[in-house]
Amino acid sequence: MADQLITNALTIDVEDYFQVSALAPYIARSEWETRECRVERNVERILAMLNEQGTKATFFTLGWIAERYPQLVRRIVADGHELASHGYGHARASDLSPAEFSADIGSAKRLLEDISGQEVKGYRAPSFSIGEHNLWAFDCLERTGYRYSSSIYPIRHDHYGMPDAPRFAHRVRAGLLELPVTTARFFERNWPASGGGYFRLLPYALSRWLLRRVNTTDRQPAIFYFHPWEIDPRQPRVAGIDAKTRFRHYVNLQHMEGRLRRLLTDFHWGRVDQVFLPADPVVPGAHR
Repeated sequence: MADQLITNALTIDVEDYFQVSALAPYIARSEWETRECRVERNVERILAMLNEQGTKATFFTLGWIAERYPQLVRRIVADGHELASHGYGHARASDLSPAEFSADIGSAKRLLEDISGQEVKGYRAPSFSIGEHNLWAFDCLERTGYRYSSSIYPIRHDHYGMPDAPRFAHRVRAGLLELPVTTARFFERNWPASGGGYFRLLPYALSRWLLRRVNTTDRQPAIFYFHPWEIDPRQPRVAGIDAKTRFRHYVNLQHMEGRLRRLLTDFHWGRVDQVFLPADPVVPGAHR
């Protein structure tokens, strides 16, 4: 039975398999239009799964996807989920100048709001690409009208991470919260506990234990994330990629949907805005 004491935030990063940052060296952006797009059918499967469980979630959606599948965006909102921004074209924030970043997040926000008819409050940087070297991104997000970001992963990783950042919700600007994806802390180190490839790689029992530790020991809500392509073991295989990238991208895709169904029943889940914005009790540097 789900733990009803704490409501955690369930998030989906709406992008397709060919837009993953780790595959960028192998798939040029100019090729995106020629690739088989599978995001629509995968999001529909996710929506059906959430409806079965009566669960609401936050969908961090690329503007590129929304522009091509506006009815999918409207379906997400009609089903009672939160629509949030993942930027327009999955460009890493760390690869952009402040002007380029502002243009990207502004165009995505306007597009998503025009399609959905609702305010877009949240943003998640592709590949958690806000870190100690581009904290100016928070100024851009606040000026653009976002109310929260979920863009920092407080771990060490070869593609992202800010291990010394606060682990839980904290205010980074007067009008902006940062909601880092969840880590569990032991042995004086932060350990990933929030989904993605780690959730596919680790035994489900370990992932469940890590999340429960955050709920019971830290007494904090967790933020879990995954991608629509992670429930799609039949997605086209990208040729010529290196062994590490191949392993990370394809490991246990066939088990992902079953694990997600267990996760939905083992914990209580909700939308990011409904979990974190109503009370907004956090102060700078809190809950490290």
